Amino acid sequence: MFASRLPLAEEYAHILATDGVVKGLIGPREVPRIWDRHVMNSAVIVPRVPTGSTVADIGSGAGLPGVVWAIARPDLRVTLVEPLLRRTIFLEETVAALGLDNVEVLRGRAEEIRSTYDVVTARAVAGLDKLGRWCMPLVRKGGVLLAMKGQSAADEVQAATATLHRLGATSIVVATYENGDVPTTVVEVTK
Repeated sequence: MFASRLPLAEEYAHILATDGVVKGLIGPREVPRIWDRHVMNSAVIVPRVPTGSTVADIGSGAGLPGVVWAIARPDLRVTLVEPLLRRTIFLEETVAALGLDNVEVLRGRAEEIRSTYDVVTARAVAGLDKLGRWCMPLVRKGGVLLAMKGQSAADEVQAATATLHRLGATSIVVATYENGDVPTTVVEVTK
């Protein structure tokens, strides 16, 4: 998945397990599961992202999935969008420590952004109905929202379908990406 950039991914996992815990971005109980549950859970989706895409990671938090995608795919231009100052500081420090020149950290809320992107993603941010209202205006025509969801994905799609279509969705698909013991469920909303 990471090829020659595996050491960067390992360094990021170390940052999450140390500074991420100290700064309250990752719970201490998550440390043994950082690689499988967080890093690989995010990385498994990378093949779905078209080459050379612009990406916005909304509510990036500790940088999941945006930092992982930027490590795995240096061809991507990733914008990490996070409203909280302490998280944006963590993200800026992490991006600098990893030397990622394809990442921009933007402090703000999705509703404040005026740019559009090829791919917009979010992981554990909000229900799909609300997430769609925040993210779909940021997806360029022909682009996609890749919303990382859990077991409730199908129910969330059912509840949000009308809203997503009103916001320009042309197709809505629930996809599962296999990653060993922890599959990643993604709602893919094409505009």
